[in-house]
Amino acid sequence: MASPVKLQRRSPAATRLQVSRLFHALSDPTRLHLVELLADGEHCVCDLMAAVDAAQSRLSFHLKTLKDAGIVADRKEGRWVHYRLRPEALEEMAGALHLVREARPGAWRTITCC
Repeated sequence: MASPVKLQRRSPAATRLQVSRLFHALSDPTRLHLVELLADGEHCVCDLMAAVDAAQSRLSFHLKTLKDAGIVADRKEGRWVHYRLRPEALEEMAGALHLVREARPGAWRTITCC
């Protein structure tokens, strides 16, 4: 298994904020579906609308959330916007999970009380 990408050097609070934005963006089933669709390459917004069966305004909201989190990037071609996945953002999330696991290896075991 490849080692996770290291998070940019930031304060712990800034790192937590960055990671929470990434995970928040993936906390919705529609946004997860969009990420799955974009995993095989760039797609026009009109194709994404049909694939997720969403109105343009609803899809725009979800794509903006993913873009603001840095998970997707877009480019305009004429009157259409094309979106693509930024794999480095997903690698950054994997790195964040790795940091959590490495920082507290005992926390992954079953917790027993008193």
